[in-house]
Amino acid sequence: MKFLLFGILLSVIGVLISLVTLGIDRAYLITGGIGIFFIGISMLFSGSMVSGDQIRANFATESVEDRRERISTTFRTGLIGLPNIILAFLLYYLMN
Repeated sequence: MKFLLFGILLSVIGVLISLVTLGIDRAYLITGGIGIFFIGISMLFSGSMVSGDQIRANFATESVEDRRERISTTFRTGLIGLPNIILAFLLYYLMN
């Protein structure tokens, strides 16, 4: 829950910064960038950006604790990025 709230806080700060620097018509750029950054980090930590052979090798060699930590990190960074992406889409469609 705290990571979702942190994502919401980041999206509000992103909107405020973009209102000051870019204006209301481009307020979606900074929040979208923050969201894409955290979703990208989530994808990298999940291991979904490698081939099937590499996924199988990683699965066979990692411990249960490492797997839990990887999944937890993936979920947390996804929760931070999700409100930013949603707000960026809303701002884009409302302003254009």
